[in-house]
Amino acid sequence: MKDMVEDFKIAPIRNGTVIDHITSGQALNVLKILNVNETTINSSISVAIRAKSSKGSVWKDIIKIEDRELDPKSVDKIALIAPNATIAIIRDYYVAEKYKVKLDDKVCGLARCSNPDCITNKGEPVETEFTVTSRDPPILRCTYCDRVLINISDNLI
Repeated sequence: MKDMVEDFKIAPIRNGTVIDHITSGQALNVLKILNVNETTINSSISVAIRAKSSKGSVWKDIIKIEDRELDPKSVDKIALIAPNATIAIIRDYYVAEKYKVKLDDKVCGLARCSNPDCITNKGEPVETEFTVTSRDPPILRCTYCDRVLINISDNLI
């Protein structure tokens, strides 16, 4: 009997964005980054969690959002929790653009430091800044207090 998971397909979208190769289990965090919920979007959204990749035993998440293209800040945040994600912009059912997210060496203003005593959490006019010490999985170290950010998705601004 053929595996039903392999036959599962998500319907194509006419216009919008496909976020593929999301780290398995991170699709709901990506939706949170995009501020997608029942009151903020009036378009079709397809979410596949733990879908089998064409690379064999690799699992991934996929999100398709109709009638929406992502802003650069959202893409930068996605890179923090899904460093291997790809973004495809769909227009009239065809891929108009496709690119991989990119995680820079420094991350500024996208996440808050988890150290309550850090200067960035004391009401000072200082933007958060982290050094990327690992890309996969992403590990961020605060430039000001040297704390490693444990749960990036919970600390996104």
